[in-house]
Amino acid sequence: MVLGHDLTRIIPGRFKGVAFKKGHVIRPDDIPALLDLGKEFVFVLEMPPGQVHENEAAERLARGLKGDHIALEGPAEGKISLKAEISGLLKIQEIPLTQINLIPEIIVSSLHTHTVIEGGDVVAATRIIPLTIAEKRVIRAEKICARSGPLVSIKPFQKKKVGVVVTGSEVFQGRVRNGFDEWVGEKLKAYGCEIDRQTTVPDRVSRIAGAIREDLASGCDLIVTTGGMSIDPDDVTRKGIRRAGAKTIFYGTPVLPGAMFLYARIGPVPVLGLPACVFYHKVTMFDLILPLILAGEEPSRKEIAAMGYGGLCRNCRECRYPICPFGKG
Repeated sequence: MVLGHDLTRIIPGRFKGVAFKKGHVIRPDDIPALLDLGKEFVFVLEMPPGQVHENEAAERLARGLKGDHIALEGPAEGKISLKAEISGLLKIQEIPLTQINLIPEIIVSSLHTHTVIEGGDVVAATRIIPLTIAEKRVIRAEKICARSGPLVSIKPFQKKKVGVVVTGSEVFQGRVRNGFDEWVGEKLKAYGCEIDRQTTVPDRVSRIAGAIREDLASGCDLIVTTGGMSIDPDDVTRKGIRRAGAKTIFYGTPVLPGAMFLYARIGPVPVLGLPACVFYHKVTMFDLILPLILAGEEPSRKEIAAMGYGGLCRNCRECRYPICPFGKG
């Protein structure tokens, strides 16, 4: 007889996979192995009208979920994995995903949206619970995908040409070591960005604005400033950014560490004002916003406000970011 579904074998701690695949013709010498799996009975597939096999249903749903730079792996046991073809920023449409999960006998699981992904990572998976499912339920899920557009996609990172303005008279005068390369520069380089210019200036509005304009004139398409973002009288970096012609999108975020973070734009060029916490904490608001900027996102004040949920770092003794809840709200 022809086996109507995959049969799974589990060896605790060592193996989980398919022992017999759907369509396998059962032979007499398979019987001991089937009994070892605890199978005294097997299903023979006889598809009633209006029903769809789990693998076909999973394939149809996965094709609806799939967006840019996503590959499909499977099906097996009614499950298909969605894998990233490139490194980039994961985008998940959360509301339609929840709507699909409200359909009986269908599930879709994913990583959090805005997770930084490496090529080859599994970012989502869908599974049909029973061996067969009513086709009308599959059609309902397909309609949600068609209405919403792809629910799972990857946005590639843009390799920016970065201009850096390190502010602070104490750094300019050599009283304090410039820690930019160690604490910030390495993070930019990890995304493939090129630090084209790095200028250290005192706490003078005109000098800060002038350094930013020089970066723009040299063709930098991302400006990063450090220091002078607090409310002390000599913290004038914000004024320098404004004098350079920037429009502030937001200053102050509900993310800790990173409350004094600033995001502005001069035309199409993003300007990031980094508070002093980036030189102490391993992970800050900078680590949450940088991937968005490099993926071409333009976060709004509302989106930043929503980051307060999940935006509190626990300052774990051993930091495991990004495998942690920080920034995952």
